[in-house]
Amino acid sequence: MIDVAGKTYWLVGASEGLGRTLAQRLDAEGARLILSARNADRLESLKSDLSQARVLPLDVTDTDAVRRAVALIGDVDGLIYCAGAYEPMRASEWDGDTALTLCDVNFMGALRLLGELVPRFVARGQGDITLVGSLAGYRGLPAAIGYGASKAALISLAETMRFDLKGTGVVVRVVNPGFIKTRLTRKNRFRMPMLMAPEDAAARVMKALTRRRFRTDFPAPFSWAIRALAILPDWLVYRGR
Repeated sequence: MIDVAGKTYWLVGASEGLGRTLAQRLDAEGARLILSARNADRLESLKSDLSQARVLPLDVTDTDAVRRAVALIGDVDGLIYCAGAYEPMRASEWDGDTALTLCDVNFMGALRLLGELVPRFVARGQGDITLVGSLAGYRGLPAAIGYGASKAALISLAETMRFDLKGTGVVVRVVNPGFIKTRLTRKNRFRMPMLMAPEDAAARVMKALTRRRFRTDFPAPFSWAIRALAILPDWLVYRGR
């Protein structure tokens, strides 16, 4: 078990939804937090409700800004990458700029941060990395141009790091939620199976943070169905399409 009390976590994507609720849970458990997102006002309002937090506004799509932020924060015990962008989009209605933005925030932003932090963690022989992916990353799904691919890339990144960082003292985990009731999922015009409240999702992520288990998918049984879909043969998945 991992005790978060007294440890410093850099929570990227803390201003809204799951990230905001997770910050409140971590603070209640005694963690020290560095809160990052683009919206400085939302971060300040969150900070006012917490006991041990400081604000560091950050645009994860800006490489120079990421490097400056890493230089400012000093040593941290862990990174939680919860930054996310979402827009439902079908290939027949492709918006190139939006698709690129989704990938830049959901995946490339993580690459920028990890490229600066992982060498530090390895040199110290310790560090904790949590990447918040999505069940949508397990198989190509309708109306998920940009989003699904970026989350699939994030899961693959986590799996590679799990191999490569074994024995270094650096803990790597990926957490893949299903649908969470946030401002982003309000864009959907379809029924979302097992839609979760942010508080419930944050409790699942919080539990994952206290363990060394690599992968956490939720909620069950929806996550089981998605994982089963990922291993079905293409002829069955695309039958009639």
